[in-house]
Amino acid sequence: MIRLPVPDLPAIPAVELRPATWADDRPALQSVRRSVFVQEQGIPESEEWDDIDPVARHVLAVTPDCDAIGTGRLEPTGKVGRVAVLPRHRGAGVGRLIMRHLVNQATELGFTRVYLHAQTAAAGFYERLGFRADGPAFDEVGIPHVRMSLGITAGNGHQTGHHGHEEHPLDAR
Repeated sequence: MIRLPVPDLPAIPAVELRPATWADDRPALQSVRRSVFVQEQGIPESEEWDDIDPVARHVLAVTPDCDAIGTGRLEPTGKVGRVAVLPRHRGAGVGRLIMRHLVNQATELGFTRVYLHAQTAAAGFYERLGFRADGPAFDEVGIPHVRMSLGITAGNGHQTGHHGHEEHPLDAR
């Protein structure tokens, strides 16, 4: 099991993470992403949905009442994207759980590194999870972003990535 070292977080609410597919879970995935990216951040719907959705591995965070409150996806290239948590559920560890799930999936698929395009306003969240910026900020859909990456533990337990030491934000112990 991979653990993310994030100290002193408030208690994580009763949230279930479940794998999702675009074919079976599109309405729930779209509901969360539409709320966060389209309505809250003003990203055009034409930019939000893409050809990667049908082939990506998605995850949904759902409440005991089966309400979708968060999502994220892992692309076939190892890129993490579309991580979103509804505003009233932020700050409770839901995003951390989504990231743990996606990194676990990447590890199971044999990836030794994952990367993402973080909105610069959210870069601190990803830095606390061990991601490091790979270059300068750039514009994506009218919002400043930065490419960030994380070396992850291979299935054999050996460390990978640019850290070069045994301690790592994603610990397979």
